[in-house]
Amino acid sequence: MSELKWLKSSYSEASGNACVEIAKNGSLIAVRDSKDPELPWTSVGHEAWELFTGAVAAGHLPN
Repeated sequence: MSELKWLKSSYSEASGNACVEIAKNGSLIAVRDSKDPELPWTSVGHEAWELFTGAVAAGHLPN
């Protein structure tokens, strides 16, 4: 597999203490914690990712 190109969320803290990074991984979205990039990451489908990010943007998830 080729190296993934990770992108930091625009909603991440500027200090870097609460960052999520994503990368396209074929037909999936890879997600990892940028504080620990060597730890395993997970993948979700595009539809699940869109539902999740839509819920976050709409404020439907608790803090």
